[in-house]
Amino acid sequence: MTRPADHPPVRSGKVGLLLVNLGSPDAPDVPAVKTYLDQFLSDRRVVEIPPILWQPLLKLVILNTRPKTTAANYAKIWDKAENESPLKLITRNQAKLLDGAFGPNVVVDYAMRYGNPPMDLALDRLKAAGCDRICIAPLYPQYSGATTGSVMDEVFRWANGQRWMPALRSLAPYHDHPAHIAALKTSLETSLGALDFVPERIVLSFHGMPRRTLDLGDPYHCQCQKTARLLREAMGMSAAQMPIAFQSLFGRAEWLKPYTQPLLEEMAAGGVKKVAVLMPGFSADCIETLEEIAEEARDAFLEKGGTHYAALPCLNTSAEGMAMLKTLLGEALAGWIS
Repeated sequence: MTRPADHPPVRSGKVGLLLVNLGSPDAPDVPAVKTYLDQFLSDRRVVEIPPILWQPLLKLVILNTRPKTTAANYAKIWDKAENESPLKLITRNQAKLLDGAFGPNVVVDYAMRYGNPPMDLALDRLKAAGCDRICIAPLYPQYSGATTGSVMDEVFRWANGQRWMPALRSLAPYHDHPAHIAALKTSLETSLGALDFVPERIVLSFHGMPRRTLDLGDPYHCQCQKTARLLREAMGMSAAQMPIAFQSLFGRAEWLKPYTQPLLEEMAAGGVKKVAVLMPGFSADCIETLEEIAEEARDAFLEKGGTHYAALPCLNTSAEGMAMLKTLLGEALAGWIS
């Protein structure tokens, strides 16, 4: 059957690679933060409370109280030169540095699960560019339904509306991948070498999740523990020297323990004076690393008697971080590229 003369040609033959991270508001102000939090906290993967109970609390209480504080925190870490959040800037730069890394047939783009640039428009761009095969790369080393699972939900929602659906695959969790552990080790050694003190403890702080997610079978906690164990082994350190903790608590329910800030306070009160914190669950620095850990947790540690504190950078666009991404994504694209 021939194509009608007035029908545009369907482009094909390209491979798409979409980097996805969590997201951030468009500006460090209350209206933008309110819009962002409404989308984020309305995701059933993020908050599993039935909407009939949760939405009134979200709309009437949380969105009228929390955005002011959150906006002020974003203002502290906002990239004024680019007028955007560090997370968005770093993710975009990661995508730029990967452009061409897998050959001219691979189109690289990036998106945020919440906020801008949105995933559906990025997927539209890839399809319009002729990508009949698309690999989704959620940049979360450890799998959780609230992160990677939510990203794939959004992919499937988009795919459900496509007459011609491209072939889809996704980057697997890479919490225990040798390239990830090697990159963390190199980054950690570089960061420690740049300090003017020797930490007595290196706390490995991961994003927290409600305890019930573990009880319901989410593998996140186990994968965080494995990342921590493998990094300790690579560094030749013990669990006492390099303890694990979980940050970014929200609400009154029990979350994964130990909690990062209370652990730091206990360390300081117990005589540990010098601490560094590494966040191996984040692929890029963001408000949780740059404000919560680098500022709030530091202040709490020093107030309890600590004398030296360092929040160490994430892999970001470092040489070791980009080499890791090229390895992981090259494996994920296997069979689609030569």
